Amino acid sequence: MKNGLWIISLVLLLATGCSAYVSSPETGYYPDMGGQYGGDPQQYPQQYGQQQYGADMDMDSMYNYLAPYGNWVNMQPYGYVWTPRHMGYQWRPYSNGHWVMTEYGWTWVANEPWGAIPFHYGRWGYDDYMGWYWVPGTTWGPAWVSWRGSDQYTGWAPLQPGIEIRVGMDFGSLSINIPSRFWIFLQTSRFQDRDLNRYALPYERNSWLFNYTSDRNNYAFRNNRIYNGGIDIDLVRRATRREVRQYRIQDARRPGRATIAGRDIQVYRPNLRLNERAKPKTFMNAEDARRELAPVKIFEPKDQSSLDGQASAVRRRQADERALLERTQAQDLKIMQRKRDMEIAKIRDNAEKEKIKLDHQNKMAELRKQQQDEKLQLVERHKKDSEVVKQVAKKAKVKKQAVTVKKKKGNKD
Repeated sequence: MKNGLWIISLVLLLATGCSAYVSSPETGYYPDMGGQYGGDPQQYPQQYGQQQYGADMDMDSMYNYLAPYGNWVNMQPYGYVWTPRHMGYQWRPYSNGHWVMTEYGWTWVANEPWGAIPFHYGRWGYDDYMGWYWVPGTTWGPAWVSWRGSDQYTGWAPLQPGIEIRVGMDFGSLSINIPSRFWIFLQTSRFQDRDLNRYALPYERNSWLFNYTSDRNNYAFRNNRIYNGGIDIDLVRRATRREVRQYRIQDARRPGRATIAGRDIQVYRPNLRLNERAKPKTFMNAEDARRELAPVKIFEPKDQSSLDGQASAVRRRQADERALLERTQAQDLKIMQRKRDMEIAKIRDNAEKEKIKLDHQNKMAELRKQQQDEKLQLVERHKKDSEVVKQVAKKAKVKKQAVTVKKKKGNKD
């Protein structure tokens, strides 16, 4: 059985004598809890060291709240997991929205109407057929992501199921092995923009960007509150040429999108109560979900009323990706050239200058080869996705014709 559960590698340099725990995707074993937690998502242990906020919400209410926006799937070892519907072409968690700085650090403000729960509780996993799925948890956080960054690029990726963060941990050297395609990278100059999905680079660039950036994880607990430091504020100021505004979180009474008014941001962050008997009213098994959800995960949101409209939206998104890829690649070449010129300007010795030029020539050749590979990979992905769009449209046409024939036959009878 092929799926996208990845092997988790977590390395912590312990300065305080405390530790982190990673569960096995195969067994669901959590050493800190002393037992097996593979059957029910409400047992997924994420309630450490976090004071509670807002109104109470039991697991039944949480299942019901998310049901209209996606599918619940019974998937081992996690129990019931949730997959969003109609999220659009190449959607990834923490891509459709923006970041704000609060007393809890960098806090994700989602555009999705359901974002208050899955982006602030639990963990996100990926399955090769089913796509992204959310494993429920009970601890609220500003955003459960890993960070990377440089002066030019910033990236983040959702923490996988099984990675726990708790009071007393040393987060200074948190290192998490997340597949490169799951990262969202953009130019740091765009970090404070509102619609970050427009600037998220095609993941074909991620392998190079991962090596070009360094780990920027900066989690901490302050007054028993999780603090998500991530990318340095001064770096954001310099790169965006804008001041970083500080917001205060206020508890919203109802679920929905976070709203900003002045210096306050209204966020729904309920106390999720455990309930061992709770389960979704309707759910799919994992095999059915992999078979039925795979073809439709590339489509745009439901407001694209027709298949033709959805296919057109996919083509537009692909064109945007190609343009963004080419633009940022050209900028990288210019930056490398500028660095070479600055190095040469500092040196008077001609032999040393020639050495720098030769070294730069080799680096430029390597970068151009990498960029050509990125373009070829993007073209190949676009071809595959376009073929899926055609197949889905063909099946829908056949189904529509069958319904028409059935109606005509019924009218004759």
